[in-house]
Amino acid sequence: MKRWLGKAETALGNHSDRLNAINIFPVADGDTGTNLYLTVRAASRALQDAAAEPAPAGHHAQHNDVGAVLARAGQAAMEQAKGNSGTLFSVFLCAAAEPLAGHARLTSSLLAAALNRAQIRAWSALSDPVPGTMLSVMEAAGRAAAAVDAGQNGNDSNHALGLVLDAAVEAALEAVVRTEGQLDALQAAHVVDAGGVGMLLILDCLRSAVLGEELRSELLDGLHGYDLQDPHIHTDMPDDDGVEVMCTISLSPLDAATLRQRLDELGDSVIMSQVGPSADAEGRYRWRVHVHVPDALPALAMIRSLGDPADVSVSELALPRDPSGEVSAEGR
Repeated sequence: MKRWLGKAETALGNHSDRLNAINIFPVADGDTGTNLYLTVRAASRALQDAAAEPAPAGHHAQHNDVGAVLARAGQAAMEQAKGNSGTLFSVFLCAAAEPLAGHARLTSSLLAAALNRAQIRAWSALSDPVPGTMLSVMEAAGRAAAAVDAGQNGNDSNHALGLVLDAAVEAALEAVVRTEGQLDALQAAHVVDAGGVGMLLILDCLRSAVLGEELRSELLDGLHGYDLQDPHIHTDMPDDDGVEVMCTISLSPLDAATLRQRLDELGDSVIMSQVGPSADAEGRYRWRVHVHVPDALPALAMIRSLGDPADVSVSELALPRDPSGEVSAEGR
């Protein structure tokens, strides 16, 4: 798991400029690559830091518990998630950890269960999930993994695990190619979805880390808009007004449902996901909240009417774009 997230951090770092260049949905703000990279980096660093700490007596087992390790990474990603893509990847990690809890090694059946749980949770975190995004890529990978695993009859060998990983990556690639035709904005610009490509890279890093094989750089060959020579496409895009608001807040399930409904009325790209599995003494759960709104103040006032938000961040959706087509991602 540490090797996977370390590889993903490097791969997304190398590809973030390209992902930014084709990022036009849901907002053409050229930061999907940066957001995914920073979120995966938070997950990766959490595991590096954990490895450096001496294990308390009796806690050695947690180091060998795949689910516990991934849950720790998911929690760190959720708390430092950036943007739509980062928030959805955090949901993916936290959910994938659940079926793996208590297991010391990954098998094809566990991986299929983890990918399936993760894609279902990611779809349900978004108020208005749309096909043609990283959600479609997660779903395709999960379905392919389940189909191959079902044919293995419970075989828990590394060979079976390899077959499931290969199938998941192959299906993810096909789903990325399909994104272009699923969203009008992508079709008009002749590009595939940036978050989808990021998810494909992350899954290929998992395959590479588990099987000890090289990354398949040819996966990106021929993806529309992904040629390194292609220009940034934001330069002719209309600027998006408004801001992205993110925070963490403890709410009862009823208040969380109320908040989601009101945020849907105020803005769009609403993502709400539970952070950590358990409620506090008052029956409240921690939630990571993400929304795009025209103005932050009404959204923040409404959030504060229900609870006390922490880790509040407000970022402009329109990025300063200079004529060279370079996109500034500082401070996002």
